[in-house]
Amino acid sequence: MLPIQAYLPTDEEQQQLSQAKKLLVGDCMKGFGFDWVPAPDLPKVGPKTLTDWRYGIHDMNLSRERGYKPAATEMAAYDAALKEGAQDRSSSDKAEIGVLNGTSKDVDGRKVPKGGCIGAANRKINTAAAEARTAIDLGNGAFIKAKQDPAVVKAFAAWSGCMKKSGYDYKEPLDASDNPKFGSEDVTAEEVSTATTDITCRDRTDVARIWFKAEAALQKQAIEQHAEQLQTDRRALDTAVKKASKLVSAAK
Repeated sequence: MLPIQAYLPTDEEQQQLSQAKKLLVGDCMKGFGFDWVPAPDLPKVGPKTLTDWRYGIHDMNLSRERGYKPAATEMAAYDAALKEGAQDRSSSDKAEIGVLNGTSKDVDGRKVPKGGCIGAANRKINTAAAEARTAIDLGNGAFIKAKQDPAVVKAFAAWSGCMKKSGYDYKEPLDASDNPKFGSEDVTAEEVSTATTDITCRDRTDVARIWFKAEAALQKQAIEQHAEQLQTDRRALDTAVKKASKLVSAAK
């Protein structure tokens, strides 16, 4: 776990905020005479945690089947959810959309809140706190800066050299997975071969662990330098989650 994650919302906290927001939007929409039904949550695809695929792939069994792509069952579940209509029912009703997002100013003389019912819900539980912009920006900055660390540079070179021995010319570990030729839905033999070689070279050079260690050290420095702002943001997030939890509990 990276140090910055202490200042980011957990999956459970995100879920609480999302559920509370849906309840607030629904109540607001009812007040304007609309029976709004929120979109169902889409199933997760790919990385399960912040660090899961942060430094590249690592599951050899999965890569033998899917190359750089997520598991077929995950993709199937995601595609099925989209096909079933993973969007709220207001999407085709202009009047309802106007109240939902605030493009309408009033309905039958009743003023629509700024930003619509979504805007009102966001303000009520301060969903902006969940964005944790300071923490995310610091984390992203450390991720990029870590690539300049001497140990990481050396590990990248070792990984690249390992790949070249198998005929693959990539400078950095994520260059392979980002190759546009692997962007289609089809999993080619070339993709599988590249991905499995990639993992083999990762294991030999320990590149992911070295990169993680460098980034974690940089994050600790950034946290010390921005401690006051991060603590302020975390308190705001905690307050938002508590308020959301109360709303969800009251609705049960």
